[in-house]
Amino acid sequence: MSLHDITARIAKAEAAAGRPAGSTKLIAVSKVQPNERVAAVLEQGHRCFGENRVQEAAGKWPEFKQRFSDIDLHLIGPLQTNKARQAMELFNAIHSVDRPKLARTLARLAQEFGNCPDLFIQVNTGEEEQKAGIMPADADEFVAECRDLDLPVQGLMAIPPVDEEPSLHFALLAKIAERNGLSGLSMGMSGDFEQAIALGATHVRVGSAIFGARVRPEG
Repeated sequence: MSLHDITARIAKAEAAAGRPAGSTKLIAVSKVQPNERVAAVLEQGHRCFGENRVQEAAGKWPEFKQRFSDIDLHLIGPLQTNKARQAMELFNAIHSVDRPKLARTLARLAQEFGNCPDLFIQVNTGEEEQKAGIMPADADEFVAECRDLDLPVQGLMAIPPVDEEPSLHFALLAKIAERNGLSGLSMGMSGDFEQAIALGATHVRVGSAIFGARVRPEG
């Protein structure tokens, strides 16, 4: 698989769903990938990338931003409140707003900075104890709370349970977004992004299918 293959599959899925070409943004998930692999994708012209950890991104992306223009960096992993300042300085979008304390921290920093990354609220559609995200039953209230804080909420994000049909979770996320007037849907990964596009995904997160198997540091 390659970047070209993935973008072709996205275009085919958009056409099959009757959606405009280019309506789905591909987030190339570069977490735990060697810099040379990331550079190779950048050199092909791709500019939208996703990282799971603030610390890893801080060690990787400032240098790339000096070499390549218009990088669009998305935080797709959990965000600790004590890393919120660094995240807001580094990322163009944060996909893991999942609790009131974090929302309040981001709102305070947004007032201080005078700007804020695009925000997505993470919804725990499978109601899994080990997974981050606001519960579906609490999502409407949390969206309203974030809006009351003047946060730029663009949409919702979800990671379906690995052992369940993902389309059911994509449909649930789309329903929550629609009733809250949110257009952004961050859903779909390497194994299911075509299903996500059929159900309205605006952002899909694809890693190993572009970069190859992750290379984890030794030790």
